[in-house]
Amino acid sequence: MGAGIAQVCAAFGHTVLLNDVDEARIRRGVEGIAKLLDRDVEKERRTTHEKACILGRIRPQNTLTDGLDDVELAIEAATENVKVKLELFRTLDRGLPGAAILASNTSSISITKIGAATTRPQRVVGMHFMNPVPVMKLVEVIRGLATSDETFTVVRDLALQLEKVPAESRDFPGFIANRILLPMINEAIFTLYEGVASIEAIDTVMKLGMNHPMGPLTLADFIGLDTCLAILDVLHEGLGDPKYRACPLLRQYVAAGWLGKKTGRGFYEYHTQDRAGIKNGVTQPAPARAER
Repeated sequence: MGAGIAQVCAAFGHTVLLNDVDEARIRRGVEGIAKLLDRDVEKERRTTHEKACILGRIRPQNTLTDGLDDVELAIEAATENVKVKLELFRTLDRGLPGAAILASNTSSISITKIGAATTRPQRVVGMHFMNPVPVMKLVEVIRGLATSDETFTVVRDLALQLEKVPAESRDFPGFIANRILLPMINEAIFTLYEGVASIEAIDTVMKLGMNHPMGPLTLADFIGLDTCLAILDVLHEGLGDPKYRACPLLRQYVAAGWLGKKTGRGFYEYHTQDRAGIKNGVTQPAPARAER
């Protein structure tokens, strides 16, 4: 998602320093942005000049300690792991100017806790984009306990300038989106685990009966089953309610390394471009059949 956030910010005229854990991942991020922009050019949504301008505003950044004197806002989009995020925010706090805002794209972790790891909790805020970032309009803006009105206003206004729709949330586990979404996905997994219905039936009912664009098991695969599990654990621990207990089948899939689309297998199997399962250039999922 970091690459998507970088692309959107650059498309609206902002200079972006793109950082990741190593140079290879930074390079893949830039290459991924270029491919998406190529698609826009092919479909005549952008010109080649606009593509070049956007890419020109994205600068690879190998370090979070040097060359950051002019940074006004950092948006973190690391893996949904508390220890990783806290350490990253401590590093950003040390490396960025004192007036810079530190925003997290976390989908569930406490902004108050993240802010407390810094010397500027009043300038720490949640800025939770939806995936894929260039397409989805929603941005949850989350106030930590110490987040100032000024910080909230700056980030809300930035979301509007990026042509997103900001929704304000208080700092409770899962915020709005995942407080509602993940229990639904978890219940779908329990429905499969208990043998109530097949993978296809569960997704079909939610698509055709509830008018969802994709079924909950397909969506879980796209989110990443490890991410789903991490969010459910945050909800369960933070709210103390057994209704947020992750389904054992979800834990089993994550333990097996079946994390969804990114690993080629989750509730569905995903084929590469040179294998069966492609229709009009889009990977078509096939049920994995490991139902229990």
